[in-house]
Amino acid sequence: MLFSLLPAAWAEDTANAEEEAAEESGITDYIPMEPAFVTHVGSPGGKLTYLKAAVTLRASRQTTRTAVVAHMPRLRHELVMLFGEQTDTDKLTTMEGQQLLREEAKSRINGVLEEQQTGETITGVLFTEFVVQK
Repeated sequence: MLFSLLPAAWAEDTANAEEEAAEESGITDYIPMEPAFVTHVGSPGGKLTYLKAAVTLRASRQTTRTAVVAHMPRLRHELVMLFGEQTDTDKLTTMEGQQLLREEAKSRINGVLEEQQTGETITGVLFTEFVVQK
């Protein structure tokens, strides 16, 4: 039972640190990734299940938006691949599962921004809409 609590506690600490960093800079820029993502999730050969996720990126620097917009096709690709990799649809319907997915999305987006040598990072990924239809 302790192991199931650790990721949630870690995720909460990470989210708090991101909020503090954004507050210190005095800037919060929300960058929507439109349109919303719609993809099938679940195990191959299983019941067809769909995920719809509206995603907004959070940045703490004014210059981040330019880098995100410039690389939007690649960033969307990374999220489409990430969402399509989800096989545990029950986990996607839990707060912990969604938090882990947000953290992985943030990691992949920041990985692309680093690979492209933008010097920018996002501080968070927000799901403004998240629906799993079984």
